[in-house]
Amino acid sequence: MISLAVFLGNPGAQYALNRHNAGRLLAEKLPFYTSLHWQKKFKGLFSANTPDDGMIRYFLMPETYMNLSGSSVRSAASFYKIKSGEIIVIHDELELPLGTVSLKYAGGLGGHNGLRSIRKELGTADFWRLRVGIGRPPAASEPAVPGEIAQWVLEDFDPAEKPALEAALDAGAALLVRVLAEEPEPLLAEWKKKTIDLFKH
Repeated sequence: MISLAVFLGNPGAQYALNRHNAGRLLAEKLPFYTSLHWQKKFKGLFSANTPDDGMIRYFLMPETYMNLSGSSVRSAASFYKIKSGEIIVIHDELELPLGTVSLKYAGGLGGHNGLRSIRKELGTADFWRLRVGIGRPPAASEPAVPGEIAQWVLEDFDPAEKPALEAALDAGAALLVRVLAEEPEPLLAEWKKKTIDLFKH
């Protein structure tokens, strides 16, 4: 059972709509988001919610900046004695096209600095991920020129990207609600790499 949901991104208004903040943007789509009472704790914004099953769930938005997210996650997990397999990290994913949502457990980190920091602090990569596709730069070099990817993820989503983004965020939030209510393993096959149909949103 998932106990802790972590929404990756960078704090501050200047980063709020960046591609790198897709995880934080998804949090705002949760149906119970407005009822969460966020407080500064564990080097981030922290909240808790007790759904109908009576099992408390914890929510965390690290405010350490992306590259140091792991210290915030470790602080919360250590305090509540949460195992790595009970954590789900919601984050942007370069290797998935925009409009795609994916549920994954463990495995590679795809060069994501937030995930790298979490692995370093927890001592394992065995945690769940809910990945929101942002795609690569349209004319990305192979291999990418240094700084090219960093510039891309720290840019705001283009207005033309918003319909696909909104559909993915809505679907991702609905998936997260299911993950928090059920065991996540049965959802893996359906959500391995799912492109969201815009016409259903």
